[in-house]
Amino acid sequence: MEEKTQTAAAEKDYRDAYEKEHYKAVYLAGRVAELEDQVDDLTFKLNRIKNNPLWKASAPARKCMHFVIRQKDRLKNCGSIGGVVQKLKYKAWERKAMTYYGTASFPTSEERKAQEETIFERMVKISILVPLWNTPQNFLKEMLDSVEWQTYGNWELCLADGSDAAHAHVGQICQEYAAKDPRIVYRHLEKNEGISGNTNECCRMATGEYIGLFDHDDILHPCALYEYVKAINEKGADYLYCDEATFKNGDINRMITMHFKPDYAVDNLRANNYICHFSVFSRKLLDGTELFRTKFDGSQDHDMILRLTDRAEHIVHVPRLLYYWRSHAGSTAADINAKPYAIESARGAVADHLHKHGFDHFTITSTRAFETIFRITYEILGEPKISIVIPNRDHAEDLRRCITSIVEKSTWENYEILVAENNSVTKEIFSYYEELKNNPRIRVLTCEGEFNYSRINNFAVKEAEGEYILLLNNDTQVITVNWMEELLMYAQRPDVGAVGGKLYYADKTIQHAGVVIGLGAHRTAGHVHYGQKRENLGYMGRLCYAQDMTAVTGACLLVKKAAYEQVGGLDESFAVSLNDVDFCLKLRKAGYLNVFTPFAELYHFESASRGLDDQGEKAQRYNEESARFREKWKAELEAGDPYFNPNFSLDKPDFSLRV
Repeated sequence: MEEKTQTAAAEKDYRDAYEKEHYKAVYLAGRVAELEDQVDDLTFKLNRIKNNPLWKASAPARKCMHFVIRQKDRLKNCGSIGGVVQKLKYKAWERKAMTYYGTASFPTSEERKAQEETIFERMVKISILVPLWNTPQNFLKEMLDSVEWQTYGNWELCLADGSDAAHAHVGQICQEYAAKDPRIVYRHLEKNEGISGNTNECCRMATGEYIGLFDHDDILHPCALYEYVKAINEKGADYLYCDEATFKNGDINRMITMHFKPDYAVDNLRANNYICHFSVFSRKLLDGTELFRTKFDGSQDHDMILRLTDRAEHIVHVPRLLYYWRSHAGSTAADINAKPYAIESARGAVADHLHKHGFDHFTITSTRAFETIFRITYEILGEPKISIVIPNRDHAEDLRRCITSIVEKSTWENYEILVAENNSVTKEIFSYYEELKNNPRIRVLTCEGEFNYSRINNFAVKEAEGEYILLLNNDTQVITVNWMEELLMYAQRPDVGAVGGKLYYADKTIQHAGVVIGLGAHRTAGHVHYGQKRENLGYMGRLCYAQDMTAVTGACLLVKKAAYEQVGGLDESFAVSLNDVDFCLKLRKAGYLNVFTPFAELYHFESASRGLDDQGEKAQRYNEESARFREKWKAELEAGDPYFNPNFSLDKPDFSLRV
């Protein structure tokens, strides 16, 4: 009898669980169908507008109108005529900066002599591979000259020529150079094998310890090889890359973009081939593998970089602009659509890499920044519980807005909310606490004593039932319905510590998009892209993809509870400020990556709860905590943030150059 009762109870539990999951599936399917209908309807309306003859005819007028609006916005952002003048000065300074990183950065005769005479412990031979195909005469000569002008002399230039008969000048010029310099090795190929095949032929010709990849129409800085060999000797580098610029009209001083890159960041690289040029690596990394795989033609370099950086032990970023990428009709630098197959090749290369790292059931989609800058959506494993910890004192309206947005908008269901109550006095908040008792997912915990953000969170985390902890400010409001999923897909990885979202002020300007140490007046830490508009793409598209950062804000931070406890939680000596940055640095020290994702979005009505830190006792307290932070993380601050290029100013969050 007892066995039958247990069986019946088990069957009932199974039916209840099944009905719950079935209801959830039906509900979500309905939501998806509803949103798809809305998208289809809006797409139909948009296409109908775009195909209207009147709309097409009014294109010039609209362009003029949008230009006027942009100028009005710029004037508004500048705040005054003086601001406009300041903006013009900035543009002039930017042009000057471009010259500074162009020919003005070339070595003087004294510097050249000193570098040419430098004897390193390891005078490694670098084989530079250049696949040739119908290269214009002037491009070819400028490329060859830039190699011959290198201040480091132990190099070999391997040229594999797949040009057709109509471009015989390519072979003639190369043979002329090779006759004068034995370091230049030239071979004309019987058949053009494309980018991958021709470069692989170059590699077969190479005899150097290190391999360098160079495009047939680009230019190297005279000090490129010297700086690389220096890094090989000083840091044991087995994979190296540098900063780069695109230029036009044959003048490297006429730059279109300057790309100052972060140090090696695997999540950045998966989403965007930011390493690109000028890759040089130990040929040992190629043992048993191909250099370029023809199935990834068009994005063969991204595939190669993903594979070889996986194997490398010492990846070194040389933070100098040493590569000039020519932009001209038909080049990828000018337009990715010149090589549309490159988009699918890039997606395939990233997918292959992710599969090798054990990821399945992910999606890779292009972002609004660029066709080959990707959003990667990872499969969430299981349905772990997330404990959302919200410290609170009074501020009933803020807390109500925050919790209501979580409950009404979130698509993730397995969560609990822990409100860490600290010294509230108003009737409104205690009345709201009574309301919250009706929701079994919400608990109000009382943490007595003076306000200490770190202590309050640590107290609540001890009571948390979830496998994951989500630190959340009470003055936030959810925007993205799958915000918890977007954070969780990264936090679940064993190599990831903290994950932070993208936060906005009420006017939809950016409050948080990742934290850089050393940034700001106190030289402690600051938020990059601070104050930018929501629709801004960010520096080199960095507001459009998930990426590794040194730190993320504690206003919205997801972390495994085990990792939280492993590093001792938040340091209670940082009572109000910098505790989140300190926590993230502890995670990095423990071997974790910290990730910022722009796909989990919230409003953050910052300082509504505790006010600003720029006056009286608060300013004094902030100064004291800043001093403590600088002392604790002195070595890290002196080394500089690995994800923030040292060519950027530490005075501004907008990636302004330090010139």
